[in-house]
Amino acid sequence: MENDIKIRAASENDAKDILEIYAPYVKETAITFEYDVPDPAEFAGRIRTTLQKYPYLVAEKDGKLLGYAYAGSFVGRAAYDWAAEVTIYLKRDMRKMGLGKKLYQALEKICRAQNIINLYACIGCPETEDEYLTKNSMQFHAHMGYALIGEFHKCGYKFGRWYNMVWMEKIIGIHDPVPGNLISFPELLPALETGGNVCKNFR
Repeated sequence: MENDIKIRAASENDAKDILEIYAPYVKETAITFEYDVPDPAEFAGRIRTTLQKYPYLVAEKDGKLLGYAYAGSFVGRAAYDWAAEVTIYLKRDMRKMGLGKKLYQALEKICRAQNIINLYACIGCPETEDEYLTKNSMQFHAHMGYALIGEFHKCGYKFGRWYNMVWMEKIIGIHDPVPGNLISFPELLPALETGGNVCKNFR
């Protein structure tokens, strides 16, 4: 399957298909603490805002979207320019097949090219696994080289239950005394894409 997967930059036109992947996580899980599924127009706005500065990638096969991953602002102050928060969602029948790794590897390499050094993931964590939330996301991030750096207790409430939240961190560059300026994703995109496939330059 891996050779048939195309990874490319998302666009606002992908909002409906991306939302079809995300909606079940909102309605059926505590993986996201969002309560209500956003409408396509709102979701397109989220994609547009992210792409102004950060990568937003989709994985597709035969024109069908299978998953997506993106980076976003960490805190938002100028001093945090070299850090980003990352997020990933896959179609639920596509997990544990190597797709998440492929998406994250592409995302990390783009972030590195932007001069981003620290990556952070904010993850819901159950004290006891249940039908809404397991520790699979934490385990996936640990497999990808992320380290647990903090846990907030019973800070998320969904489906009538309290859940913890953890932060995990991965350092992907060197903290030079004077870091390079952050390069926006739109500045990088023309050089990254070959035939519409971002991944071709990241093997």
